[in-house]
Amino acid sequence: MCVLSPPLIRPPFGRYSHGIAVPAGQRLVFTSGQLGIGADESIPAGCEAQADRCFANIAAILAEDRMRLSDIIRLNAYVTDREYMQDYMRSRDRHFPGTPPASTLMIVKGFTRPEFLVEIEAIAAAPDKD
Repeated sequence: MCVLSPPLIRPPFGRYSHGIAVPAGQRLVFTSGQLGIGADESIPAGCEAQADRCFANIAAILAEDRMRLSDIIRLNAYVTDREYMQDYMRSRDRHFPGTPPASTLMIVKGFTRPEFLVEIEAIAAAPDKD
């Protein structure tokens, strides 16, 4: 992957990349938005814990195609209030210690159930399987 950071635009506001170029020969995985809910229907309290659960769910999806969180090139995240932005970003930054993916964070009115505070979707790229 190649990080795209043109000097003619302002650096990112947080720990994310403006763009990521995917080389030829890479396969892509697109996840649906993941909510902070476990297979046992448990929902952690707080946005940061829910974001951690979202990333665990995304990691499980990627593992089905032998990918990892480090293969993620793009994140779209949605929180229900501006006060949750820092909680989400702490979780995101912890899960991406290397090159940060391209990322968008939006504030939305809500999700299907009021206890959900964050939803995250991802795009990952990795070399073709042999």
